[in-house]
Amino acid sequence: MKIAIATDAWHPQISGVVTTLTHTIQELDSLGHQVIAVHPGRYPFTLPCPTYPQIRLAATPWRELGKMLEGFRPDSIHIVTEGPIGLACRQYCRRRGLAFTTAFTTRFDHYIAMRFPIPSAFIFRLLRWFHSGAARVMISSAVLREELEEKGFSHTVLWPRGVDTELFRIRDKRFLPDERPIFLYVGRVAVEKNIEAFLHMPLPGTKYVVGDGPALPHLRAAYPQVQFVGAKQGVELAKCYAAADVFVFPSRTDTFGIVMLEAMASGVPVAAYPVRGPLDIVRSGETGYLGEDLKEAALKALALNSSKCRQYALKFSWKASAEHFFANLVPAGTPPSCCKRPGEGRRMG
Repeated sequence: MKIAIATDAWHPQISGVVTTLTHTIQELDSLGHQVIAVHPGRYPFTLPCPTYPQIRLAATPWRELGKMLEGFRPDSIHIVTEGPIGLACRQYCRRRGLAFTTAFTTRFDHYIAMRFPIPSAFIFRLLRWFHSGAARVMISSAVLREELEEKGFSHTVLWPRGVDTELFRIRDKRFLPDERPIFLYVGRVAVEKNIEAFLHMPLPGTKYVVGDGPALPHLRAAYPQVQFVGAKQGVELAKCYAAADVFVFPSRTDTFGIVMLEAMASGVPVAAYPVRGPLDIVRSGETGYLGEDLKEAALKALALNSSKCRQYALKFSWKASAEHFFANLVPAGTPPSCCKRPGEGRRMG
């Protein structure tokens, strides 16, 4: 089967969306499917994303996207993001009467409102409009799905995430030689991640921040006692996870949080707020602790068993995630009104 994936998020970005796409495409390839990813790297001209210059966006995606899709002739089309490429792909499909699926991956209504004087409710209405044209909207967690359906989203289906349990595993704690316990954050260093809720907490031992982003220079200057080590990938990232004692996830806006699975696969318990994302992933009292007092949750997590964290993470695989993704796709030539959720009477051929 030929599958086209349109996304504004792509390498060299480091994010949960990029991680998910990378593994999903690898698994689809291994199953014998042909996949084309239409992403900013395919365009000769890109512009920096406002307030986040590390992210590049396609400047004029419409014509090139049409050429790529017409040359590839996909059986199914999936739109990952609501940026320029996502909008261009939506427009392409709507004009030609093609069915497509989308994924709700990021709470842009919150993120944009944090950066600009634009009401989050207005941004949310735009997001709902964008996804209203999809035959199916893929959502990473049951908690988020319920929230979106209450706010008017329809045709929603679950697309669970996975974790690379061969890369992320229990390793030698001595990779990080600082005073223990070591509390770790991994992810974008940006305002929407609520990192300062972690940084200002009076905790024993050492705090580590692994990641890059627009807030890094400010936070590095404001918290000189914290170890900011920049973005890491591959084995070096896996060693950072495994060397920590607790993974602290301060975000209140993430739709999922793959980094929590990576931490648990590394035998490291999670401390987080009881919000969407952590509520879907963390078993409080077993693989981490959830609480409005994040400091208390982090300290309580120190006593948890690393093997139980690892065993829980083993239940999540990228192969199973890709299989869910494939089952959620619809034939591009099918009228959107004919598409039902998997298991509701119609299956992909």
